[in-house]
Amino acid sequence: MYVMEHIKQGYRGLGVLVNVNADLLLYVTTLALALVCGGFLGAL
Repeated sequence: MYVMEHIKQGYRGLGVLVNVNADLLLYVTTLALALVCGGFLGAL
């Protein structure tokens, strides 16, 4: 019983970690895309 609760909490923590990292990845990707677009417009 105790082991199952521990596993559930571990999965919950892993899900939170993935959600936080997905948000960070989206932010970094958006920033990189904006820099690429800015460079492209500057090169015109």
